[in-house]
Amino acid sequence: MTDPIADYLTRLRNAIQAKHRVVQIPASNLKRDITKILYDKGYILNYKFVDDGPQGSIMIALKYDPVNKVNAIKKLIRVSTPGLRKYTGYRNMPRVLNGLGIAILSTSKGVMTDKEAAVQKIGGEVLCYVY
Repeated sequence: MTDPIADYLTRLRNAIQAKHRVVQIPASNLKRDITKILYDKGYILNYKFVDDGPQGSIMIALKYDPVNKVNAIKKLIRVSTPGLRKYTGYRNMPRVLNGLGIAILSTSKGVMTDKEAAVQKIGGEVLCYVY
């Protein structure tokens, strides 16, 4: 597999499209950090790291509106790919859906959202947009 982050996002999109409650994804440190950000920002209901085998996995409980069954995540867009990396500085952070969404960045200080990176005045590689 050449792009594990795209695989992570595709598994989430497929689970949302099929209206699953829980999705299981192979784990890595970067995927764990992205999952923590999605939980902190309220896009997923809960998560659990399962240590089964050498790699482990992540169990993610998806968040739905109880009345009309609409998921909290509308779109997941992979921005930087292995063939075409997309970097940004802190002065020109991307605005996702005019500030309503988040951009997840991989910086020298770890994985964080665009707003956290702008406050710390560091740039990095734009991994994905979530809204």
